[in-house]
Amino acid sequence: MMKKKQVPEWLNSSLWSSPSDHHRLSAAVDHPEPPSPPPAPPPPPPPPVREDPPRIPDSRGNHNGISTSPSSSSSSASSSADEISRQGQAQLLTELSRKVIDMRELRRVASQSTPDAALRPTLWKLLLGYLPTDRALWSSELAKKRSQYKHFKEDLLMNPSEITRRMDNSNVPDIDDAKWESRGLLSRSQITHGDHPLSLGKSSIWNQFFQDTEIIEQIDRDVKRTHPDIHFFSGDSQFAKSNQEALKNILIIFAKLNPGIRYVQGMNEILAPLFYVFKNDPDEENASFAEADTFFCFVELLSGLRDNFCQQLDNSVVGIRSTITRLSQLLKEHDEELWRHLEVTTKVNPQFYAFRWITLLLTQEFSFAESLHIWDTLLSDPEGPQETLLRICCAMLILIRRRLLAGDFTSNLKLLQNYPSSNISHLLHVANKLRVQSV
Repeated sequence: MMKKKQVPEWLNSSLWSSPSDHHRLSAAVDHPEPPSPPPAPPPPPPPPVREDPPRIPDSRGNHNGISTSPSSSSSSASSSADEISRQGQAQLLTELSRKVIDMRELRRVASQSTPDAALRPTLWKLLLGYLPTDRALWSSELAKKRSQYKHFKEDLLMNPSEITRRMDNSNVPDIDDAKWESRGLLSRSQITHGDHPLSLGKSSIWNQFFQDTEIIEQIDRDVKRTHPDIHFFSGDSQFAKSNQEALKNILIIFAKLNPGIRYVQGMNEILAPLFYVFKNDPDEENASFAEADTFFCFVELLSGLRDNFCQQLDNSVVGIRSTITRLSQLLKEHDEELWRHLEVTTKVNPQFYAFRWITLLLTQEFSFAESLHIWDTLLSDPEGPQETLLRICCAMLILIRRRLLAGDFTSNLKLLQNYPSSNISHLLHVANKLRVQSV
């Protein structure tokens, strides 16, 4: 009889027991603790009171209530973590200050540290390939891209009435039409059949405009629902509304430039972290061009993930279902007992939870600040975000294996769709261990 593949021995050590990945479980899952061979220990003391971590200021210096660093469990651990953090920041600053960036070394350093709010905008732009490695080219490249985005907005966000008016301006008007143009209106003789609002022709700009309306309305609804608990994205302030407008512009332009994908619900959640980081760049000029920079970085990010959003590819070898199958295989490779319990015994289809994990890059499973930390790792991996994302998802399953093994279909599905709070640094460490174990 073949021996079952057990969980890796290194995960059995108490060292890998996350200090915070269970304390919220009682509110999320209604089932008792699984029995263990030794006598049950007394209930653990309540989690220590967390000190308020530093908060990310927005471009106006206002604090938005988003912490940038995880809490520490003790003062000694805190001082040690602070020292490691300072060393990591110093190394990142050194790499970012070079005349020509060594991307291999930058990725290595970035994968081992958490950048602060001041370094993250430049780091992400480099990791996403938006900035060239030669610092001398940054100014000209940024100017070119920002000008290009300005033209996108002028060409793609314009009302058909304005388009036809501009088209008409290229023609010399008749004297009789002068009175119409003085009022900003086109004369009847100037409106062609294809430019008439009631035209159904495929080349009609009005017909295309009305076809786009449905997508634009969907984008508008989704953007207004983006992080309603964060003042940066929601509320009645002019600042929040301008940020919503920027997100909406980016998604509309992307949809028009990518007719094969258009807009898929959830893209707003992937866009939000990018725009937040770039809008909070301490460099005021960069912050003022956050919308343009975010657009191009969003395109770069989705270029490696677009197959997950293309419905025609759902059942292909590169579609989302294939990606979820790879996660299942990864779990089986590293923890066959847990894989068998989830998919064979309790019949929890990974699509029930992993679809959201993968397509939204874990932005809905953790706090916003924790998502930024996870993205630092996703973007810094030279293999690309997809492979790293799958390892993190696999680590998420392994870290709550005891509760999953003790659960049935209902409790496990509830747990996986409401993932308990976790120590993110520990989660990323375990995910990296899975990479080492696979080599």
